[in-house]
Amino acid sequence: EYSALAAAGVLPLDAVLELVSLRGRLMHEADPEGKGAMAAVLKLNAEQVTECIEEAKKASGELLVVANYNTPAQFVASGTQKAIAALQESVKARKGRALPLAVSGAFHSPLLAEAAAEMEKAIHALPKSTWNNAHFPVFTNTPGKGFTDATALQNELCKQMTSSVFWVDTVQNLFSAGARHFVECGPKNVLSRMVDPILTEFPAAAPAEGAEKPWVAEAASAMHQ
Repeated sequence: EYSALAAAGVLPLDAVLELVSLRGRLMHEADPEGKGAMAAVLKLNAEQVTECIEEAKKASGELLVVANYNTPAQFVASGTQKAIAALQESVKARKGRALPLAVSGAFHSPLLAEAAAEMEKAIHALPKSTWNNAHFPVFTNTPGKGFTDATALQNELCKQMTSSVFWVDTVQNLFSAGARHFVECGPKNVLSRMVDPILTEFPAAAPAEGAEKPWVAEAASAMHQ
């Protein structure tokens, strides 16, 4: 998302690098006692995951949220260690899988509120003249929708550390906006591999009978091999 803001001319590259550096430090320092945890939840649908989250919150008495909506059958939960342990039991009872992630905190959850407050201060501390309307829509993690207005993009950026990542909505809304070629720039293909299961379940993307799927998803690293 920060890279997209630079590419769309919303923020200059030096401001983006400054914010990303601060964000990394704040996330690293957010949970020195290791109270937070995350787990990937597989083989269950959104309704079942919501049920598991509620059961785990009730059993543990502690905070737990869906941090990432990655695909219609892949989610990430974020909360306290105790809540994640309770979630694993609830998911197992429904024949799903809950895999603990090797992370240093409960990212994209209210447990990062203190770090997010510091991030918000830094975002608003940038001179108003630094912010520009986007040359093209930037689709943000929080609602998964596209924005061009600088103030709206600034506000969405302030929510990012504590809000869920709505990747399913993001990809579907990109398709509805006309995107047909999804290219992942990076060393791996984690995100591009999610496009097929997301759009396969999206009625608006359904190909005509006998036709090929109307989208292409690939990693930039694979394109140049």
